[in-house]
Parts: sequence; C-alpha cells; structure tokens
Amino acid sequence: MFVGVLRLTFHIPHARSLKEKRSVVRKFRDRVRARFDVSIAEVDAQDLLQRAVFGVSVVSGDAAVCDSVMAQVARAAETQEDAVLTGHATEIITVGEDLYPGGDDDVR
Repeated sequence: MFVGVLRLTFHIPHARSLKEKRSVVRKFRDRVRARFDVSIAEVDAQDLLQRAVFGVSVVSGDAAVCDSVMAQVARAAETQEDAVLTGHATEIITVGEDLYPGGDDDVR
C-alpha cells in the first residue's frame, strides 16, 4: 500500500481578515475534494491572515497512481485564482509489506 502526501503553501495577498482567508481556504479545499478523490485539510498557519498550508493525501495500491494524483492536485493549486502557490512538497510512503505476493495477507 502507498500513501501520497502533498504539502501546499499559499500566500493570500488580498486577505485582510481571518474571515476573508477562511473563504479562500474553504473554496480551495472544497474544489479539491470535489475534483479529486483525496483527503485535504488546512494543517498550519491557521491564525495568519495571508498564509495557508494544506496537507493532501491519497492511498493506492500503486505508487504511480499516488504520484499522478498528487501532481494533478499541485497543478490545480498553481491555477488557484485567490491565492499564490509559494511552495509544495510531495512524498510517497510505502506502508507494510506484501508478505504473500499474489495473495491476500490474511489468508495464510
């Protein structure tokens, strides 16, 4: 099993209140959830007006699928209208081992 993790950092130049920032955060989060089959949450800088940091994750049996989905989400982040993507980092984590190749681990 593979877990793809993506960290996205945004600058929100026009946010003058936490309410304005939350509106941008909610819009982006909801758009990503609707478009991609991923989990997404704001994970840092919640109390800063012009900065938002998101964690995005996806689980798959294929590392290439995780990588592809994370790349698609990063491209969508680059086109965000209300915020400027200032950084992103991706990691693919391998979880567990296939103890019985070609079979179900719980069978034996």
